[in-house]
Amino acid sequence: MKFSEEHEWLRVEGDLVVVGITTHAAEQLGDVVFVELPEEGTTVSKDDEVVVIESVKAASDILAPLDGEIVEVNSPLADEPSKVNDDPEGEAWFFKMKIEDLSALDDYMDEAAYKKFIG
Repeated sequence: MKFSEEHEWLRVEGDLVVVGITTHAAEQLGDVVFVELPEEGTTVSKDDEVVVIESVKAASDILAPLDGEIVEVNSPLADEPSKVNDDPEGEAWFFKMKIEDLSALDDYMDEAAYKKFIG
C-alpha cells in the first residue's frame, strides 16, 4: 500500500487503484455518521473532491489522489458509515479507480514513511 499526506491509502488491485483513509485518519475523525460517495463512471483529476465524510467532530473531503476514472464505489458505506471506524484500511474502502499510469503511485509514501510522517 501507498499513503498520502492527506491520510489516504492506495492499494493496487490488477489495473485498478483502491482508495480509502488510514486508521490514523479515522481515529482523528471520531465516529463517522455520513459518507457521500462519487458516481461510478466519473472522471476525476488529482485533488478533486470526491468523497464527503461527516463525523461527530467534523466534516472533511477526500480528494482524488490521481487522475482517472471512478469505476466502482463501496455503496454499503452510505448505509453503514460506521464501517469507516471499524475497518478503515480493509472493508471500508471508498472507491476504485482506473488510472493511466501506475507509476504515479511512486510519488506516495510507503508504510514506513507514513508511520514516520504521523509519528
